[in-house]
Amino acid sequence: MPLLKFRVYWEEDDLIYRDIDIISSQTFLDLHKAILKAYDFDGKHTAQFFESNDRWEKFRVLSSEVLVNKKDAPALSMLKTPVSALVAVPDQKFVYEYDPQKNWVFLVELIGITNDINERKEYPVCTRKEGMAPNHDKLGGGTGLLIEIEEKYDLGADEMAEGYGSEGNDDDSGSDAIEDHGGGEEEY
Repeated sequence: MPLLKFRVYWEEDDLIYRDIDIISSQTFLDLHKAILKAYDFDGKHTAQFFESNDRWEKFRVLSSEVLVNKKDAPALSMLKTPVSALVAVPDQKFVYEYDPQKNWVFLVELIGITNDINERKEYPVCTRKEGMAPNHDKLGGGTGLLIEIEEKYDLGADEMAEGYGSEGNDDDSGSDAIEDHGGGEEEY
C-alpha cells in the first residue's frame, strides 16, 4: 500500500498549508479528519471534497453526509471511498470545503507517493505546518482574518486627522528637522 502525501492550502493564502501523509487505502473521511485536526477546526460541520483539475474546477463530489455509495448518486460517501480510488494522476487535486455557512475552502494537492510507511506512526498524520491557521471560531468565510489584521494596523482618515499618523512626532508640525543643541554641531 503506497503512502500518499497531500499539501492542503488555505484558499485565501497559499503560504498557509499543511502536509498530510495518508495510506492510500484510508478513506476520504480519514483525510477530512486529518485536515480538521491539522487546522485546529472543531469538526462539528459538514464537509465536501471535489475532484479537481489544474484550474481548481470542481467535479465529482464526496460528502461527509452521505453514508453509502449508490450508483448514479449525486455524491459519493467519504466514509466508504478510499483515497486511492480517486487518485488518477501524480499531481491529483481536490477542493475541500468545510462548514457551508462560513465556506472554508482548501486546495488539496498530491505532492508525493512513496512506499516508506513508518509502522510506528498512526496515519493519517500531519508532517508539516506552514503559517498560522485561520481562526474558525471567530471568523467566517476566511477573509475576515485578513480584514481584522489590516484594520489593526491601518489608520483611516479619522485617525490621521486626530494626529495618530505622524509616527514619532509629539508636536503637530509634522517636521522631522534635527534640533540644534548649541555648540555649533548637530546631533544625529
